[in-house]
Amino acid sequence: MAGATKTLCPYCGVGCGLEVLPPAQPGRPVNRDEQGNPVWQARGDRNHPSSQGQVCIKGATIGDSLDQGRLLHPMMRESLDQPLRQVSWDEALDRIVSEIRKTLAEKGPDAIAMYGSGQFQTEDYYTAQKLLKGCLGTNNFDANSRLCMSSAVAGYSQSFGSDGPPCCYDDLEKTDCAFLIGTNTADCHPIVFNRLKKYHKKNRKVKMIVVDPRHTDTAKAADLHLAIKPGTDIALLNGIAHLLLKNGWIDPRFIDACTEGFSDYAQVIKSYPPERVTEICGITLGELTTAAEWWGKSKRVLSLWSMGVNQSTEGTAKCRTIINLHLMTGNVGKPGAGPFSLTGQPNAMGGREAGGLAHILPGYRLVKNPEHRQEVETVWKVPAGSISPVPGLAAWDMMLALEQGDLDVFWVAATNPAVSMPDIKRTQAALERSPFTICQDAYYPTETAAFAHVVLPATQWGEKAGVMTNSERVVTYCPAFRTPVGEARADWEIFAEVGRRLGFEKQFAQRTAAEVYGEFVSLTAGRLCDSTGLSHERLAVSPIQWPCPADESDEVAYGKHDKRLYTDYRFATPNGKARFCAFHVKGLAEPPNEAYPFVLTNGRLYGHWHTQSRTGRIERIAKRYPEPLLEVNPRDAQRLAVQSGEWVEVRSQRGFVQLKVLVTQNITRGTVFMPMHWGFLWGDNMEVNALTHPAVCPISLEPELKACAVQVTPIPAPQIAADATVKSRFAAAQKMAMKSLEIMV
Repeated sequence: MAGATKTLCPYCGVGCGLEVLPPAQPGRPVNRDEQGNPVWQARGDRNHPSSQGQVCIKGATIGDSLDQGRLLHPMMRESLDQPLRQVSWDEALDRIVSEIRKTLAEKGPDAIAMYGSGQFQTEDYYTAQKLLKGCLGTNNFDANSRLCMSSAVAGYSQSFGSDGPPCCYDDLEKTDCAFLIGTNTADCHPIVFNRLKKYHKKNRKVKMIVVDPRHTDTAKAADLHLAIKPGTDIALLNGIAHLLLKNGWIDPRFIDACTEGFSDYAQVIKSYPPERVTEICGITLGELTTAAEWWGKSKRVLSLWSMGVNQSTEGTAKCRTIINLHLMTGNVGKPGAGPFSLTGQPNAMGGREAGGLAHILPGYRLVKNPEHRQEVETVWKVPAGSISPVPGLAAWDMMLALEQGDLDVFWVAATNPAVSMPDIKRTQAALERSPFTICQDAYYPTETAAFAHVVLPATQWGEKAGVMTNSERVVTYCPAFRTPVGEARADWEIFAEVGRRLGFEKQFAQRTAAEVYGEFVSLTAGRLCDSTGLSHERLAVSPIQWPCPADESDEVAYGKHDKRLYTDYRFATPNGKARFCAFHVKGLAEPPNEAYPFVLTNGRLYGHWHTQSRTGRIERIAKRYPEPLLEVNPRDAQRLAVQSGEWVEVRSQRGFVQLKVLVTQNITRGTVFMPMHWGFLWGDNMEVNALTHPAVCPISLEPELKACAVQVTPIPAPQIAADATVKSRFAAAQKMAMKSLEIMV
């Protein structure tokens, strides 16, 4: 598209390339939305290596949201029982700096925490790490990636010695057997799924296996759908491993030369004979043996997974058990094969590279490693010992710290924990106790802004320059193609200005995002994610995949190098060998019982994104998905005496929701499904996380958001206020004090 700006879609981790044109173009009519407002036009970039010109409904309508419900000016209030008032940037920043200094003096750095987002560009992530971990001396930076990708991070790190997905999207079109588990790829990563589906349709010898309690659009395209009971993933995977070993469908040479720990693993999988596994999982013997045979007889097996695996108290164990199957069959480091986690957010990968979780530092370093700390301190020009050796608070631990009065400054940027956290009523109560909360966002109001003392306007997609890394490690430059609205500033600029006002001028001397990125990539030298050959200038020509060291030639760096990790079968462990690790299945942290007989699972819809702060403002999407529905199996619906369109109350030990029923064969008996996108700004009693519990994986600290025990009860249709539209809720939120949820009722 001539004259278009090339950039990246700001939604899921697929990393679709977009071409963007402004509303007014020479020789073309003005592009307008359904209300007649001028909007930017977005189309797929045919030259982008990851998406190849494809784009889903979210990316195609992104222009509709650029000016809808934007936060234009800083706002502030002394306490939550007061209304927010517009203030200058100087007033807001002075207040923030004053509160940070006061907290440092009275309680120390660990009474300060920041909760960030996979919506950040890498420059935002990196600057926040320097401010919190280097200058303030606390590792209390975590991101909403903790809620989606931290189990995959831990799985890769423990099995291979480092984070970093070893596969690439080209593997979608080179595999013999695609094994999808815990991912509704058709809805959540549609461009990846479209590539796989097209290849599968053309090559009927290629097998596709989908593991999911729901018969999703992903499962409908599969050759084999394993509708296992929620929480039985490890039993299934160990059962497949049992049959692989029994039938000799393994790679002994690879196991002996490239791995360690297989003998202990082999002992554990002996405990998972087919009869036991089928009973645990609720599948047939034929289904299990077919899955094992297809995996075992395929030369190139590609596994894909996402939140259905990661969001579990067994999340890391599940990821490692998937990797075990690849190691025992030699399916890693070659085209069409390997364990491939699908990232949930546009720059969750970039955040991991930049150190954007509470236990890591830039360049895939660890805060516990003294050499790693020293290397980062040198680049950051902070005194030795500035970085704490103690991992900071993970996401849920931050809520507990607020609850217990251990945090005095809580800074939230580009995310909405008042909707996305588990046990949301407890979370909201903790947020209300915070002595000082900063909410930094592009949109207003959001549910989290209801609990903020200072609200800062941030630029969003298209208004700042920076880079993002997608699931296959392709780094894309995202230029600024429009002027920021109101007084909005880039996230990294806000962090840097606070740092300078706190006295760290030399640490935040960079004045452009390109300079920030240049410093960041210097910290990747010699690491698995080496990006020292990248810069804004170079990426402006074309997206490039890491690793891309500075000494690589342009010809190699522009995509002609091997796109996969571990092609030499040497892994990032001290002895170069990948590690088996055996786990027994434990099941759900909260299994169903007599009082709460159903398992509730949840997930995304195709058109919506997270908590709707962007997609909820796009009328074309909002009309398509106007309300959440509870999917119920017909036999369960018959027992409950409910039909589609009738109302039910779903209650767990923590709270309840009220919504309409959708009776469908697409959900297994005993399991119900609810979408995750509705917070209290978008409807009454529709927050899925009013139901979920906060139990976390002991390794990754990722909450088990995907499953909890609930009861379902038919109710009469609730009385809905005459003026209960989202627009009216927003207006009420702006006018009222926003102390607690009652203002939204």
